[in-house]
Amino acid sequence: MDFLTGLFPPSKRGSKESLLPIEDQLIPLEYVHNSRARHYILRLTADGTARVTVPWGGSKTQALEFARTKTDWLSRQLKRSEQRRQIRDWRNGSKFLYRGEWVKLDVKVQEGRQSVQFADQSIAIPKSSDGLKAVVENHLRRMAQKEIPPLVFAAAGEHNVEISQVQIRNQRSRWGSCSSKGTISLNWRLIQTPESVRDYLIIHELMHTREMNHSPRYWAHVKAACPEFEKAEQWLNKHSDLLR
Repeated sequence: MDFLTGLFPPSKRGSKESLLPIEDQLIPLEYVHNSRARHYILRLTADGTARVTVPWGGSKTQALEFARTKTDWLSRQLKRSEQRRQIRDWRNGSKFLYRGEWVKLDVKVQEGRQSVQFADQSIAIPKSSDGLKAVVENHLRRMAQKEIPPLVFAAAGEHNVEISQVQIRNQRSRWGSCSSKGTISLNWRLIQTPESVRDYLIIHELMHTREMNHSPRYWAHVKAACPEFEKAEQWLNKHSDLLR
């Protein structure tokens, strides 16, 4: 018998007839009979239900026993699901990265007005907001637009690089870019990284004014300007998924 988290063939409507104890909670257990299935298959649905596919010739009793052998796996899946939910749906107590540190959101209510605080920041929550995450991210983006361009121009002067302008953008798949006309574009999420990583990403784009590629000569320029750039790359590889 095996267990999978992926999709399985269309099946008959299931029934929730059991509760499976997982640590300190009870998880609904749904049985779905599928004549084409060859094994019992367990998955965790989006609503937190443990669903067991029962193959031809199988029984609910065996399906329950199968699910009980996978409680450790279900526990891990529930924790991962909760982490993804917190990243997607921020709320009071949610944590996120700010200047390279994990900080917690603290929602306050005073005289009928709501605000959210984290680290050294406090933001008023408008009644027409699109949610706590949108409020915080908009604030971080404004901070980035104010803080980062002067840092880029200062670094350009330090390294004798000529640039025309700096743009702060909402880039989902990249940290920055450099155009042939000398425009440096950077992701506002640099405000969430440590200063050393932020400075490396600035250098990374500035050095593209010398080499518009990632050749060995380009990386030699990067290393000369930022000797410990590899440590910054390691941090990004570890944390980038939490910043998108």
